[in-house]
Amino acid sequence: MKKVVLLLIVLFTQICQAQLLDPVKWTQKIEKISDTEYNLVFKGTIDKDWHMYSQFTPDGGSLPLEVLYDEAKGNYEAVGKAKESPYKKHFNDIFGVDEYYFENQVKIQQRIKVINPKLTQVVIKLNYQACKESCINQEKAFTFVLPKSAAIAAVAVQDSLVADTASVVETPVVVKSDKNPTPVVQPISTEDKGWLSIFILAFLGGFAALLTPCVFPMIPMTVSFFTKQSKTPAQGKKNALIYGISIIAIYVILGLSVTAIFGADALNALSTNVWFNLIFFVLLLVFAASFLGAFEIMLPNSWANKVDRQADRGGIVGILFMALALAIVSFSCTGPIVGTLLVQAASKGGLAPVIGMLGFSTALALPFMFFAMFPGWMHSLPKSGGWLNTVKVFLGFLELALAFKFLSNADLVLQLHLLEREVFLAIWISIFGSLSLYLLGKITLPHDSPLPSISVSRLFVALLSLSFTIYLIPGLWGAPLKLINAFPPPIEYSESPLGVGKTAAVSGASSAVLPEGAELGPHQLVVFKDYEKGLAYAEAVHKPILLDFTGYACVNCRKMENNVWSDPRILSILKNEVVLISLYVDDKRMLPLSEQIKAAETGELLETIGDKWTDFMISKYKTNTQPLYVLTDLTGANLNVNTPTCSYDPDVAKYESWLKQGISNFK
Repeated sequence: MKKVVLLLIVLFTQICQAQLLDPVKWTQKIEKISDTEYNLVFKGTIDKDWHMYSQFTPDGGSLPLEVLYDEAKGNYEAVGKAKESPYKKHFNDIFGVDEYYFENQVKIQQRIKVINPKLTQVVIKLNYQACKESCINQEKAFTFVLPKSAAIAAVAVQDSLVADTASVVETPVVVKSDKNPTPVVQPISTEDKGWLSIFILAFLGGFAALLTPCVFPMIPMTVSFFTKQSKTPAQGKKNALIYGISIIAIYVILGLSVTAIFGADALNALSTNVWFNLIFFVLLLVFAASFLGAFEIMLPNSWANKVDRQADRGGIVGILFMALALAIVSFSCTGPIVGTLLVQAASKGGLAPVIGMLGFSTALALPFMFFAMFPGWMHSLPKSGGWLNTVKVFLGFLELALAFKFLSNADLVLQLHLLEREVFLAIWISIFGSLSLYLLGKITLPHDSPLPSISVSRLFVALLSLSFTIYLIPGLWGAPLKLINAFPPPIEYSESPLGVGKTAAVSGASSAVLPEGAELGPHQLVVFKDYEKGLAYAEAVHKPILLDFTGYACVNCRKMENNVWSDPRILSILKNEVVLISLYVDDKRMLPLSEQIKAAETGELLETIGDKWTDFMISKYKTNTQPLYVLTDLTGANLNVNTPTCSYDPDVAKYESWLKQGISNFK
């Protein structure tokens, strides 16, 4: 008996031991608003160190919350988007996107309107992902009995704990195109460090705008104006300070207007939408063409004339209109940069457009302000000339390269494979190669001046561009290109994941091709995503099976793959000694109708491939966490006795020991 007790203690104290988890405990209530409208309230208490993702978290990261309406057609309809309590925001360096999540508490409210007067109850489901060291995908069903009178609703009936009937089902990895949320309360965490990077990038953008032919020549004109109009040096400095503040105010008001019109987070939702990615692509193409000299984007001349007349009034009002005149007259050069900054800021949401415009306008205003305050500094400025157009063209090439990032986003979301990694890199190689030739004077564009020779500084920039172009070329043959890893599609999203002209050599296979039903996974590992096909191959080569219960949106799964599987000791084992079967619990592809059955453990209908593997994991291993690793023999029996399953653990040595023990038992 003592041995049995000791064995149980060992099993429950092992780090890799699995358990069925339910980190969010829910209560619910219903509030009657009118005879046909009700407010449904969900309150969740989140376990310590766990977090749950918002419905507004951007695509490409963890799974967003979904509110699902059971048998709603003809019975009731949702009134607007579900409202959430304030969330936190954090940049996920694994997925390369910001993520919105809740800690400790979460509150969700959904208003509904009843259409069927005979309706007595409403069933709403919450589909969400919660993570700690492991991630789980949950679906919870809430049954709301509709109150008969307002008096019942006033005491907020049905304030009870939801029964523990969790099941893990499919949730889309990509934010759906119909998600256009306008949340009422969505403050951004003050911990968001992304604002500093936005400000710095926008500041550099403002400095670049300053060095364009529409803006730079206006500096001496402005200095001359303040010198002549000011009666004393002190008054000149005061007016220059007001002028600089006015420039900043104009652009910050623009950022505030964008945020106010679209909402603090609606811009983010739009930027992750396929159609808006396509619109941004076209918009940046237009900006690039303008900078390259195809045409100029200008505001109506009547606007500039009216503002100029107001600027002649003098005083503070005149200075303000003079700053506005600068913004209008220089729009053909600053417009594309401002537009690009607003597009980039939109992907951050919140006050990012305001922060971006503050950085841009500060860089633009400071030189005007300081040179007007200290006219003697004018002698240190370089003379205007053809180099200003070179700066403008340089920015045009950068705009063109950035445009294809947005087109790539849309292609990745739709999984069309039209702009795979090789095509994307070929386009960038062409763009930066052409930029190098332009800087070397081998290509001329419409507004370029004659160039008998190039300056040393221009030569250095050309060499830098040419070096970057050469750096990109090995990417066609599978090089990781870590310097730009966040821009091109991932290596797996390519015509040839191993590189151009290469095929996968599979250990134990009779030919240098992938076995039937397999594909290349992380680190070029041969992976089966179907259990039956993987089992058949394992039987053919007589190797143990490593079951990998994972998810497309599981951050800790990616951490294990990037930090543990990449270790040469682990990689060698995964390539040569086991058959890897990765089962994705968030695979949203539908099962054939003949396979859509009720789960034995939860009673839920298994509709998707993800549902099938989730039920397999829960029924056989009594856990709902990802990642989950299981070493089995060809009959499905566990090979590790003390620790039959292993979850997230970044300790490479421990993972290696666990793998070797199971493989040794198989042999």
